[in-house]
Amino acid sequence: MTGFTEGSLNSRLKDLNSSQQSIQTLSLWLIHHRKYAHTVVKIWSREILAGSESKQLTLMYLANDIIQNGKKKGPEYGKEFGKELAKAFKQISLNNCSSKTRQSLTRLLNIWEERGVYSKIQIDEFKDAFGKESAKKPTGEPPSKKVKHSHNHKSKKTKSQNNGIKKDKEVIVEVDGTKELHVTLSPKTPVNDPPEPEELIKALNDLENAPSCDAVVRERISKLPPEIADVSLLSQLKGKDEGEELLRKVNDAVALLTDYNTRLVCEMEDRKKVFSMLHDFIQSQRDLIDQAEQRLQEYQGKLQKVCQVRQEVNTHLQNLPDLAQLPSVKGGLAPLPSAGDLFTVG
Repeated sequence: MTGFTEGSLNSRLKDLNSSQQSIQTLSLWLIHHRKYAHTVVKIWSREILAGSESKQLTLMYLANDIIQNGKKKGPEYGKEFGKELAKAFKQISLNNCSSKTRQSLTRLLNIWEERGVYSKIQIDEFKDAFGKESAKKPTGEPPSKKVKHSHNHKSKKTKSQNNGIKKDKEVIVEVDGTKELHVTLSPKTPVNDPPEPEELIKALNDLENAPSCDAVVRERISKLPPEIADVSLLSQLKGKDEGEELLRKVNDAVALLTDYNTRLVCEMEDRKKVFSMLHDFIQSQRDLIDQAEQRLQEYQGKLQKVCQVRQEVNTHLQNLPDLAQLPSVKGGLAPLPSAGDLFTVG
């Protein structure tokens, strides 16, 4: 993904439209750059204040997508948007928005309330800012487009086989009278939620500074005197002072080794977690590759059929008569023979 700058965000907001693909693409990009949540919401709020009614509605749908899909990986967005939404609803209401827009945003508020996206107190604050009409509670999701879900009935897996398995989703989206097929691929095997690439990279980088790589401590351990670990050397002690000195060295060595062993145990746990993260990530990527290959084969087959039809059409066109070579009929056709001419007996 491209890096985050205020300029790139302004450009993306300018190109944003009400289609599901446009909203979801920008939402994923912003969730990826969640550390800039405060800046993002401030710019979003500024666009709400200056935008047209249709643009305001699209921006509210964008906020909804970010808030709900970022609950796990971008919870900071929910907090930041919570500070600005009352102002946004008030601005939209002051612009005397149409009944259709008001109904859509009222549905949005009710969905947030039903799903616990925001507390009852916050929802009431948003509704008060939006006006009394928002207190009415129509049912249903806020539609930004007509959506039909296409189900694949070819699968013959049993219910037990499908438990925990995600399926790729095909959605036909109708935008301005044009139907678009959107396909979202998902891992087919029941793996844990795969980590984000940034999380995996951070975990791997942390292992570079693991205790097993601590050269300083390892050197200190290698230079410990042999008498602290060899009981047979105790007989060589010549007095109390030497015994106390050896006891001090033993205690220091025990503290050093105990601390180092504790760190190594923690490192082992971290490595197990990283191994699990790598397993889930690699498995999910393999599943996505398999699905992409299947899709590629499917569409290559469709392309082959289309090319075959095109070739047949071209062949048919070549076999049609060339109208340019037909005799000119600008002066009119020759008169048809009369009945007398047809039946004249010589």
